[in-house]
Amino acid sequence: MKINNCGREVTVDKPPQQAVSLNQASTEILLSLGLADRMVGTATWTDPVKPNLEDENRKVERLADNAPSLERVLEKEPDIVTASLNNTLGDGGVTTPQRLEKLGVPSYVSPSECSKRDAKSVDGARKSRLEIDTIYQEINELAKIFGTPAKGTELVESLRARMRKAADTAPKNDTSVLFWFANSESPYMAGCCGAPGIISRTLGLKNVFEDSTEEWPQISWETVAARNPDVMIIGDLTRRSETAETATEKIKFLKSNPVTREMEAVKNDRFIALAGGAMNPSIRTADGTELIAARLQKLDPTR
Repeated sequence: MKINNCGREVTVDKPPQQAVSLNQASTEILLSLGLADRMVGTATWTDPVKPNLEDENRKVERLADNAPSLERVLEKEPDIVTASLNNTLGDGGVTTPQRLEKLGVPSYVSPSECSKRDAKSVDGARKSRLEIDTIYQEINELAKIFGTPAKGTELVESLRARMRKAADTAPKNDTSVLFWFANSESPYMAGCCGAPGIISRTLGLKNVFEDSTEEWPQISWETVAARNPDVMIIGDLTRRSETAETATEKIKFLKSNPVTREMEAVKNDRFIALAGGAMNPSIRTADGTELIAARLQKLDPTR
């Protein structure tokens, strides 16, 4: 079969039996499709695996917590390599689709990366707002590649229902929010058009940095304080590659920093901790939407 993937044609002669997934988001889609027995390696994790996938994940070798070497990937003799991010499977990453193609290995990158363009941020910027349908597209395309289209349809319909329910339960009060992923010196905040944008639009929230098309622009704390959101949605990461990775570390920083400690959200403990995976396009976007909707019902941004 052939699939157009970010402007290139991916040809898969038969359903893969030895897949390597280079990002957690891609891994969790494959596991959710029941493909653990056809996976020979995973890498680049920011969080513990989703609880409902723990048993399946134990069946698959973890090649590295972060990016593995190309040699480590090729040792597994993959018949396909999948990834969620261009900075993992692309220039400057583990390898490129073109190099793998020369080796006879097809590859697939999340279509959520296709709408990105170069920008000063290492994460790039988007030409247009990412929509939830692109995540559904990824699920369906991977399911077709692996010969399990019915499982893809089932998973997508489950996610659609969850997103609709979360939207119905969200408070309708124009709450303003920010999404802080990581780094305390020059923090990465969500711009308009990635997964946080999907969550914000679904729940009727105002992202105070929606004026940036960069995926994760680095913004000064003075600017953050000036925007003064009602609620701060903060990444709770288990990796160790930036400062202030966990939610606990982030909250401690916000309460001690003279620039941020007087913000209304900080003084009133209006924080929502969110797994890092839910802040990037993935099946966890539904998890994040549900969690934020539930937590907003308990927070009172007016006090």
